[in-house]
Amino acid sequence: MAKKYDNTSISSLKGAERVRKRPGVIFGSDGIEGCCHSAFEIISNAIDEAREGYGEEIRVRLFEDGTIEVQDFGRGIPLDYNEKEQRYNWELVFCELYAGGKYNNNAAENYEYSLGLNGLGACATQYASEFMDVEVIREDYKYNLHFERGENAGELQKERTKEKTTGTTIRWRPDLDVFTDIDIPPEYFLSVLKKQAIVNSGLKFIFSNENDGSETVFKYETGILDYINEVASEKAITAPQFFAAERVGSDRPDKPAYKVKLSVAFCINAEVSMLEYYHNSSFLEHGGAPDRAVRSAFVSAIDQYIKNSNKYNKNESKITFADIADCMCLVSSNFSTVTSYENQTKKSITNKFVQEAMTDFLKHNLEVYFIENRDDADKIASQVLINKRSRETAEKSRINAKKMLAGGADVLTRVQKFVDCRTKDIKRREIYIVEGDSALGSCKLGRDAEFQAIIPVRGKILNCLKADYEKIFKNDIILDLARVLGCGVEVKSKHNKSLNTFDMSNLRWSKIIICTDADVDGYQIRTLILTMFYRLMPELIDAGMVYIAESPLFEVNSKGKTYFAYNEEEKVKILGKLDGKKYTLQRSKGLGENQPEMMWETTMNPKTRRLIQIMPDENSDLTQAKFEILLGDNLEGRKHHIANNGGKYIALTDIS
Repeated sequence: MAKKYDNTSISSLKGAERVRKRPGVIFGSDGIEGCCHSAFEIISNAIDEAREGYGEEIRVRLFEDGTIEVQDFGRGIPLDYNEKEQRYNWELVFCELYAGGKYNNNAAENYEYSLGLNGLGACATQYASEFMDVEVIREDYKYNLHFERGENAGELQKERTKEKTTGTTIRWRPDLDVFTDIDIPPEYFLSVLKKQAIVNSGLKFIFSNENDGSETVFKYETGILDYINEVASEKAITAPQFFAAERVGSDRPDKPAYKVKLSVAFCINAEVSMLEYYHNSSFLEHGGAPDRAVRSAFVSAIDQYIKNSNKYNKNESKITFADIADCMCLVSSNFSTVTSYENQTKKSITNKFVQEAMTDFLKHNLEVYFIENRDDADKIASQVLINKRSRETAEKSRINAKKMLAGGADVLTRVQKFVDCRTKDIKRREIYIVEGDSALGSCKLGRDAEFQAIIPVRGKILNCLKADYEKIFKNDIILDLARVLGCGVEVKSKHNKSLNTFDMSNLRWSKIIICTDADVDGYQIRTLILTMFYRLMPELIDAGMVYIAESPLFEVNSKGKTYFAYNEEEKVKILGKLDGKKYTLQRSKGLGENQPEMMWETTMNPKTRRLIQIMPDENSDLTQAKFEILLGDNLEGRKHHIANNGGKYIALTDIS
């Protein structure tokens, strides 16, 4: 039955429910990331106050029960009655979304450059808390507030105090009814506070972890330049550089102008690479405008220098930002009086003017830097070109290897006489390695072309146990098999650079089936193929991907019906069942002489064929020894092996 949907079906969330029921809208998620961001909202308010020159220290405590405390030494939040709004300020700050003191940053009314913009953070965090206690000291008064699950529990408490240190202390515990996880790890606070110390030079952050009693202090006197020295100075190719400037402009001609403070510190480093962007001290995880500016400016400036210095080879392509980023440590920290974040989580900004101003600022400073520091410029150009050429060489090798190993229709044109199957489903695809062109014809006619492919080997392949790698990787049969299999080889040598990366996920087949005649030559070819796998791709054997297709030794015909015997015992049983009947018995022909129907029934039909799965011996030394006896230099061992087992392989005379 359809549910009722009428004018009474529409409702709106009010008060704390706007956050408690939909925390992801404000904090980005209802999981641990959203909970972390709710804590950052309170920390960012303390930072904004310190940046305006009120307080030189911020303390953050994490308690054993998950309670968080943030204390600043600023002016203290105004909480008394607001004549203009006809409400108490504590209600506006902690119980009203889109209320705050940071809407007129461009006029520098209260805060010029602030993390907080939208008047959401303190209220939203309060709404999402199990409880929140607020203590403010300002103008000789101490104020206290207590909230529980978004509601004020009691009135504003106000009393005279003789304390001279002003500031705000907020203690709260995130609510498990709002977030799916509230156990913010200490590492989050350590990371955030370090980043904030980096971009707020001279400001001290103290983190106390009550779980283990530890205390950590972060302070960078010269901000991002200190940080670059800390991260990259040891292996730096060039000394750290610092550029700073102020600009005024707008995102659109009809929009009001605003101020931007730009600062960038960077160096070129052969071993460490890092890119970090901050705006109004918020870490821009996704970059946005500053990232686009850095990419554009550095590529333009370095490319121009390389061209002017004739460092490009003839017809060489230009550098990319990836070539620069691979050897650069850069931190940018910008501030603007108007900021357009992508959303409340503040991980990316979209200001057009910030991007344009920063691009021009960087291009100009880099041009001057290169002129005044020719040695550094040459070092930068050389390292970037090394990165570029290394990248291109690696990419070329990857493409060549991919072409070499790729399993598309083009394999038909590159591997002689390979016959592919139709399906692209790896779980169904089978490859038959058959003996010679005649067997190729029989198997091709007898197979199921939907999922069975065939590649012939022409004669006896190279003995991979005795041959060196140079000879192995010049052998066309071995190279063709490797190309068709698609997974590469596990051998690294100077003779197979385009084929030396083994990756099982690139294998194009669910089964690799060796199919040879049931005679001495067939057994030897089978052994040589297995030896190739053992030496070049042993993981295929370990994974059970390699099989041998058994071929029948005898055909017994009686009254128009054919019976196949795969060994002497089966032959005796069949003849016993035909006792008294007329029959003919003959040794099975080679694969190339078999009719397609026989090939399908005995060797290729999954329902009737017999496959032997090749599995490694638990004793690897024993496996090695067996291969040495069969194909190695152990001649004495081979004599004993033939003497003991040769009788099993003596050709039988046809019987009729």
